[in-house]
Formats: sequence, C-alpha cells, structure tokens
Amino acid sequence: MSEKELLKKLTILDFMAVDLQLYLDTHPDDTEAVEKYNSVIKDADMLRSQYEKMYGPLFSFRSYNHGDTFKWVGKLWPWQAEANFNIEDVEKEDK
Repeated sequence: MSEKELLKKLTILDFMAVDLQLYLDTHPDDTEAVEKYNSVIKDADMLRSQYEKMYGPLFSFRSYNHGDTFKWVGKLWPWQAEANFNIEDVEKEDK
C-alpha cells in the first residue's frame, strides 16, 4: 500500500473514531457503537504502526522510533503543502 493510500485510510478511520466518540458521549450504553468504536481504534492503530514502520513517525510525541536515529526532524512539517494530500486528488484516484 502506498504512503498516500495509508494516509487516506488513516484519515478515514480517525474521522470515524471522532464521530463515534461524539455519539458515545450522548449514548454511552450503545454496545454496538462501543464495539464499532473499539474496532475502528484497533484498525487505525494497526495502520498507523504499518505506516510508521514504512515511512516514519506521524507524531513527534507519541510515535515509536524505528531504527537507531530519531527520524521526526527529517520529515516534512504539517504546514508544508507536500506533507498533505489534496482531497480532490484522492477522490479522482478513487474513481
């Protein structure tokens, strides 16, 4: 899976997690939603780990460092255009 594909899937799963968390704030006893939330978190953790092993850390403060050197400094910063994907480009790729 390419870097862009992994980031796209992570973005989707993270959005789903936030959305489910907001729902669960008002419906804490919905066991089906709790199960879905846990599943989404597990899937996102797995993809995040896969991404970081292949492409480096996503966060400076909660990512494992893979290898002997700290790789966060060498990555693009979030405010650099090249570090982000354009949603229109992703939608074109899906078609």
